[in-house]
Amino acid sequence: MTTYTLADVRERTYKSRDAWWTVFLVDPLAARLVVWTANRTNITPNQITFGAGVLGLGSAVAFAMADWPWLVLGALLFHLSFVLDCMDGKIARLKGNGSVFGAWVDFVFDRIRFFGCMMALFIGQWAATGEVVFLLLMPVVTFLDLLRYLNGAQVAKTRQSMREKLRDAAEGRRVDAAVADPESTEADSSADAAAAEDTEDGPRVVFMEEALREAPALDREQVYARAKAEGVRVVDVHAGFSERMGWYERLRRSLLRSRVRPHLFSGIEFEMFICVVAPLTALATPLAPVAGALIVGVTVLSCAALLAFEVAIVFKLWLATRDFTRELDRLAQG
Repeated sequence: MTTYTLADVRERTYKSRDAWWTVFLVDPLAARLVVWTANRTNITPNQITFGAGVLGLGSAVAFAMADWPWLVLGALLFHLSFVLDCMDGKIARLKGNGSVFGAWVDFVFDRIRFFGCMMALFIGQWAATGEVVFLLLMPVVTFLDLLRYLNGAQVAKTRQSMREKLRDAAEGRRVDAAVADPESTEADSSADAAAAEDTEDGPRVVFMEEALREAPALDREQVYARAKAEGVRVVDVHAGFSERMGWYERLRRSLLRSRVRPHLFSGIEFEMFICVVAPLTALATPLAPVAGALIVGVTVLSCAALLAFEVAIVFKLWLATRDFTRELDRLAQG
């Protein structure tokens, strides 16, 4: 029987970049639980996902009770359910027993857990305080959560489309400068990328963003120097953003050394602040009206922070599309 160590879990299951909440508040506990679970049980990733769902249900019930001891219990149960949610993926990667259907189940359970707990929290507070603001917050939180999923997926597809077009241009292929609808070009882009891998003509291409992600200790000048020595062409579609936001690049390198992604308020932090931090504010006061006001305040700040980061992502993408056009022209001119 294979014996797994904490080092195995860190090496084989940790993501190279992750949310700071996961890195600092989840992984230290989840990794140790994974070692025990993998070595002593035959529990499957899907069973762990189901366990996370059960804890999520308990959290929702506690939130619906509305009183401060129940709010604290609900927050703890929600955080523990997220720990289990991180464990299922780690077990799957460690043992190689994951499945496509399991990934779907994990995603669906995540969404059900968050929306169920969020609605239970706000409806419970509305029933306890009579404040309509809690009912108004539900559609706002739902909209922002759906927006960040839609925006993240489309931004990723657009970036992939730009990278593939630049790779083709660097290898001498003729490409269309327009970055079309990612959904309509996804199949064509995949085929182009596969063809590019089979072609030996033209210089090998490395993208600056990917190089910095793989080696956070390097800066842009070092990447260019290394690429020149290796005869590799560097393509940077974020040069415009880097010129305007030099402080961001320094912060980014510093965060990546600890595996923390620079998107500091992503969907994970959004969920945790609403379903963990907000209800925990009840510890500050047992009075329902005051506790309710604190929950509203944390929720509003969380919505504002998520929206601000989504706007920043769109701004960065807009600058990247401008650099993409210039880089494409430069490659076309040789």
